[in-house]
Amino acid sequence: MQYGYGYFEEEHLGQVADIRIWRRLIAYSRDYWKQIGSAIILSMVVIGASLALPYMVRIGIDSFIVNTTIDIAARIEGLARLAGIYIAVIICGFAANFFQVIILEWTGQTIMHRMRQQLFSHMIGLDLDFFNNNPSGKLVTRLTNDIQNMHEMFSSVIVTLFNDFFQIVGIMSILFWMNWRLALILSILLPLITFNTVWFSRLARDAFRSIRTHLARINAYLQESLSGISVIQIFLREADTYNKFVELSNAYLKRNLYQVKIFGIFMPAMELFSALATGCIIWYGGGEIIKNNMSLGELVAFISYMRLFFQPIRELAQKYSIVQSAMASAERIFQLLDTKGTMMSLKRRVEQKDIKGSVEFRHVEFAYVPDQPVLINLSFNLKPGQTVAIVGATGSGKTTIVNLLERFYDPDGGEILIDGQDIRSQDTQWLRQQIGLVMQDVFIIPGSIRDNILLDQDMVLSGLNTIIDKAQLSNLLQKLPDGLETRIGEGGMDLSAGQKQLLSFARVLARDPKVLVLDEATSSVDSETEMLIDRAIESTLANRTSIVIAHRLSTIRRADFILVMDHGRIVERGSHDDLMERNGIYRRLQDLQVS
Repeated sequence: MQYGYGYFEEEHLGQVADIRIWRRLIAYSRDYWKQIGSAIILSMVVIGASLALPYMVRIGIDSFIVNTTIDIAARIEGLARLAGIYIAVIICGFAANFFQVIILEWTGQTIMHRMRQQLFSHMIGLDLDFFNNNPSGKLVTRLTNDIQNMHEMFSSVIVTLFNDFFQIVGIMSILFWMNWRLALILSILLPLITFNTVWFSRLARDAFRSIRTHLARINAYLQESLSGISVIQIFLREADTYNKFVELSNAYLKRNLYQVKIFGIFMPAMELFSALATGCIIWYGGGEIIKNNMSLGELVAFISYMRLFFQPIRELAQKYSIVQSAMASAERIFQLLDTKGTMMSLKRRVEQKDIKGSVEFRHVEFAYVPDQPVLINLSFNLKPGQTVAIVGATGSGKTTIVNLLERFYDPDGGEILIDGQDIRSQDTQWLRQQIGLVMQDVFIIPGSIRDNILLDQDMVLSGLNTIIDKAQLSNLLQKLPDGLETRIGEGGMDLSAGQKQLLSFARVLARDPKVLVLDEATSSVDSETEMLIDRAIESTLANRTSIVIAHRLSTIRRADFILVMDHGRIVERGSHDDLMERNGIYRRLQDLQVS
């Protein structure tokens, strides 16, 4: 399955009648059928209360206000009793509507909470290749905007559509029951009302899609500009950046104003149809009253029902675009949930013994892009406790070796063996527990230094202090006000590049893996910190099988043997002295570094 969804996917609006998506949405609601059933019952109460009110007005007018056949006291008493019932019905409808909103919001929030957790859990288990092909901003949108669109549909739109549909059917039924001739007058306007509603829905859909597209472009531009603000200021691009933002913002404003114009036409048009219907009913109904063929209360109730008839039509038209947007969000969410990783992992939950640490690459072939090989027939063998230094120019395939050993990717050909077992036959989580990785870019979690060293582990203080000494962090902790409990990362103090490197060594020592992968870096490190890093490297490499992407000459000399990479192949191997005598690629790399 392809990972990419297309750059302009925010322009897409879903099909309201997509049965496949509705079936999956309903599946999420099955566990909450009691709450949804209660909301439907309450919806019936709300509709019943709203439809009962005009009929009660008819009774009040015909039975008490204009009825002169009974005495005044009885008429006043009847009106008072009817007014009490009227208020009670309003209160009942209000209470039903209140509890309906509470139930739907709780259900919608709970379903979205469950969906958001499922989506994030699925996402973080996907292959690294998936994240390389999908921008982080797009994935964040799935977990925020798309989930929120789904919540709005679950909590309000679906029930609103349900209420409006049954309210329209109920009103039309009552109107034909009360006076079918007057109901026919309203029916004559239905084609115009339907045409206006469909026309508005289509224009509103296009306007809404255009607004979403331009908003996505503004967000993307803001993210790019703010993340690269230092470059913008260094090269004095503030004016050009501002002008580009003004251009995008003006386009977004025009789209919003266009949507306002559409609503400005649709709403008055609906009011015009409502006024026409009212005028026709007053003209015809008034004549019927004069002829004593119709009561005044019946006419007033009819006008009230007619005005109620237009309210759900307006709401249905306005909610149509929201439903389309929610369906598009549902489609994107389910597409992401259906995305499967290409690497299969055996989920072995049985107890697995710790490895000894032998590592072998046997005729490994790999390419990120088909027909563009990165590793070609790569083979080398490491005995437990040995250290290999891998050197080579940028793009020679050094980092790819690390990615394959950590099983971020699987080789296209050949095998990678640990203790003689293909890593594809092992549980990936267990495998990564056995391999320590020290990268150039160290990820700091918001929390204390203790949290950043131990991560999800527990350790007694004496053992932690030993690790801190080996990682050369003792001097740093002595200078910090709270020692191990000093907060770092977001909301705390910031560490230098060298201090982060030392912290990463402490993490590896806390896990005590049998195999270590080290991608060392010397840039932005002063001589004193470099000396501490050398000591930390020496402590970390001790008694471990180690693969080092080497930059320091001291680390290279410490290795048992050296592999020289060039265009995905091992072109030289041996000790430092042997390779220097050959006067090959390794010698040229060292001469360039010295010069």
